[in-house]
Amino acid sequence: MKAILDTRQQRHDPQNFMANGVVSRSPEQPARIDVLKAGAEAAGYAFEAPKDAGMGPIAAIHTAEYLTFLCTIHARWSRIEGAAPEVIPNIHPASRSDSYPKSAIGQAGWHQADTACPISEHTWESAYWSAQTAITGADLLVGGENNTYALCRPPGHHAFADLAGGFCFLNNSAIAAERLRNKGFRPAILDVDVHHGNGTQGIFYQRADVLTVSIHAHPARFYPFFWGHAHERGEGAGLGANLNLPLARGTGDDEWLETLEVALARIEAFGADCIVVALGLDASIHDPFQGLAVTEEGFRRIRQRLSAQSAPLLFVQEGGYLSDALGANLQAFLEG
Repeated sequence: MKAILDTRQQRHDPQNFMANGVVSRSPEQPARIDVLKAGAEAAGYAFEAPKDAGMGPIAAIHTAEYLTFLCTIHARWSRIEGAAPEVIPNIHPASRSDSYPKSAIGQAGWHQADTACPISEHTWESAYWSAQTAITGADLLVGGENNTYALCRPPGHHAFADLAGGFCFLNNSAIAAERLRNKGFRPAILDVDVHHGNGTQGIFYQRADVLTVSIHAHPARFYPFFWGHAHERGEGAGLGANLNLPLARGTGDDEWLETLEVALARIEAFGADCIVVALGLDASIHDPFQGLAVTEEGFRRIRQRLSAQSAPLLFVQEGGYLSDALGANLQAFLEG
């Protein structure tokens, strides 16, 4: 069974994360790769490096203006006298219809939704190879692989077309789904991260050719707060092509799996012939974010249920943060 990873993804090492007004080190650490890689290998997956498909598949999802920002902002920021080593916004527009600034400080506020996505010297390089990892995974499905694991880091599902946020810069799951669609597939994205995939929803919200489904902790009191509610169904051509299935905090295996049946029924009704699984492992009862309470055996059961349907699966790594259970959860999921 094939898995994709590029070690350049470890060069992004964010130092700052603000929660409840307290600044600490980001939980999205490079060491996640080592733990996840070991878990996938224990499940029988063999890693190979991604191919470089260039900017085209990334630009099919993200705006040229935003990609220019990601490529250049750290160098521009570093020229500001007294600037911190990481690009962190301190001001944001009230609306996306507000004027676009020229300054590095203003553009940081425009393109970074929160303080959880600091940009350092190697962020663009790592995000680029994280996206290429997902693209190679999609290409393997096109070539006939039935299931492939893309170890993408930094993650992606909070990134909009022109906006970073929540540890995410490029939306790897969306990029992979669009790659599959361009190759003649009809993809669905099933997001199982504890946090709602707000960037993925935003990218496809007015489109009917990619179905987006998310099972997550209810956002009324949980990140990302402003998106992920059940009434959000899509707009225009995309009306009915977005399904949010928010769960109460602390939901465990049985109710989670019952909700998965609702998700898979919608995917079947959509006629999807492949599924991009935005694989967040932070729904774990042991994850530091403590949103849901899925056990190791629960992850195994989730994968068993996914494997019972016929569509090929691309697993794109999203969240899942350092704990003693992280590697075992991924191993149990992939073995299922």
